[in-house]
Amino acid sequence: MTGLRAEPKAESAAGDRRLLLGVVLAVTGLGIGIGVVAGLAGWQLGADSAVYRAGALSLLHDRPLYGTGLLEFLPNWATLPFIYPPSAAMLFAPLATVPVGLAWGLFVAASVLGVFAVVRAVLGTVRAGSDWGAPAWVASGTAAVGLTVLLLALEPVWKTLFLGQINLILMTLVVLDVLVVGAAGKRWGGVLVGVAAAVKLTPLIFIAHLLVLGRRADAARGLCTFAGLQVLTFALVPWQAAGYWSDVGTDLELVNTGNWIFNQSLNGMMIRLADGAVWSTDVAVAVGALLAMPAVWLVRQYAMRGDAAAALLVTAFYGLLLSPLSWSHHWVWVVPFVVLLVARGRWLAAGAAFLGFASCVVMIVPNGRDTEFNWGPVEFVFGNAYVFFPVLLGAVLCARALTGPSRVGVPSHPG
Repeated sequence: MTGLRAEPKAESAAGDRRLLLGVVLAVTGLGIGIGVVAGLAGWQLGADSAVYRAGALSLLHDRPLYGTGLLEFLPNWATLPFIYPPSAAMLFAPLATVPVGLAWGLFVAASVLGVFAVVRAVLGTVRAGSDWGAPAWVASGTAAVGLTVLLLALEPVWKTLFLGQINLILMTLVVLDVLVVGAAGKRWGGVLVGVAAAVKLTPLIFIAHLLVLGRRADAARGLCTFAGLQVLTFALVPWQAAGYWSDVGTDLELVNTGNWIFNQSLNGMMIRLADGAVWSTDVAVAVGALLAMPAVWLVRQYAMRGDAAAALLVTAFYGLLLSPLSWSHHWVWVVPFVVLLVARGRWLAAGAAFLGFASCVVMIVPNGRDTEFNWGPVEFVFGNAYVFFPVLLGAVLCARALTGPSRVGVPSHPG
């Protein structure tokens, strides 16, 4: 009888592996295909992936990454500066071996596969937590594929794909580290968070998240990974590293240019509200500091209930609010949020979140050329929709946690 029970599980696992292999091959093939077509047709897609590629080429050819405006190896239609640490350029080195169009196609493929991995990881946390009463379909690979395709309609997701941005890939590294690798007690927990932070500084907040969870060893590994990659760049390209950390990485001048509607952060909202006043960023920092206490409290509450995914989302959304610049395509963390709601049968909330982020509301409100300074109350609310979403949600969750029945379970990690 034991053998009979084990046989369906073995068949299911084999089918799951076949599905996974099929998804990886199909998405990779599609990414390579559209990348080749994009290059041959001259499509001006992947402005950000073009910057990453140009950064890698500049590093390899000993050309300056900072202080000269646009990079030497950029196509003429990509007019963005390289504002990442030199460790990012080092990690982007493989992009230097392929044309611009193919680099974008590979980024699209990696990003879509990242969405699939995040969906699987979040569904896995719900499936593992029997207290949440997850339906049987949560274990289905087909459900993960379907959700992945559906979530491509979210504005932060499709915009990330068109730009060739790194957001989805960084989110994948963090989710896999916090919810899969570290949660299983692996000795290299925290490393992926450190790598993500070495590409873009904002994931450093997840090292603090690991500390709040009591995962001190993971936090230490993450910090050492990040620091080690910085030391490596100082050893290999000292003048590039010094240029970044003495100027670009510590330059806050750019935050007061963030009044454009697509900067969906506390800083962006305050700049718009204060008509660009120089003190607006200070107010945003103060508000962010005030929100830190309820954010940490919520993280600890969810961690004590064994709800690692919800705890991670609190930190992710807080980080988006706190960052001086959180462009609308940075809000890809709505992906695991919607997945978590769907897996728990919160259909109304999941639908509202999906429609809100798929509606492109921040693209509809009048914007650009300082139009934001002339908004009325309605435009202000809709023009800061992404900012209001986690603030209001956090207030509701805090109120429910304080007034509702306690539901404390086993912590998500023993150490």
